[in-house]
Amino acid sequence: MSRRFALWIAAPALLVLSITACRTTDTGSVRPGVNDDYRNANVAEWQARFESESREIYVERERIADAAGIREGLMVADIGAGTGFFTDLFARRVGPSGLVYAVDITPEFIAHIDAHARAEGLHNVRTVLCPADSVDLPDASIDVAFVCDTYHHFEFPARSLRSIHRALRPRGQLVVIDFDRVPGVSREWVMNHVRAGREQIIDEITAAGFELLSRQNDAPYLKENYLLRFRKIDEPGIASP
Repeated sequence: MSRRFALWIAAPALLVLSITACRTTDTGSVRPGVNDDYRNANVAEWQARFESESREIYVERERIADAAGIREGLMVADIGAGTGFFTDLFARRVGPSGLVYAVDITPEFIAHIDAHARAEGLHNVRTVLCPADSVDLPDASIDVAFVCDTYHHFEFPARSLRSIHRALRPRGQLVVIDFDRVPGVSREWVMNHVRAGREQIIDEITAAGFELLSRQNDAPYLKENYLLRFRKIDEPGIASP
């Protein structure tokens, strides 16, 4: 057998291996165990951490809601809702003509948000206990997907982003707040805990069918976090499973 013929025979197999490798990278876990701390969560303990005056996103939650464009009548998903302080704020802003989905992988957080919404009479809150690789929302059901200090907890970011893309209505917006991971600048906890820096996150999200609306941090009052806004773009096949 000639060398040229052998290479021709091997080419399809190499192509299959290449495609398989790409799919593994696209859909595989980027950080196994990243959410182990949220198993059997003690809500009171997490509430003390999340809803602390020492946490800048809690202190600046009203201005963050302004920057995210949360207003009356919108359908919003609070993805990685945690103890639900943004869910509460958004529900009051969107009013009875709007709806807020509180999406989380932790049953204890979902139960807490459910109980709080009932106690506060927030009838426009729907809770969604989702798997680790999907927001589990209906197609074209939301205007805004809000992801605050949660993107670095996406164990399967490619899959999760595809599910967000599907859930957004045409030209819907994805708002991402996360820790700015800058070597030599960010504190050690951020460097160890956060998977990737801002530019890599932008690359991942734009590759999933979104356009970045501005490279400028839309929340300059945040010292340790950045806020970026993306818009869904519709390309054939971009949101396919």
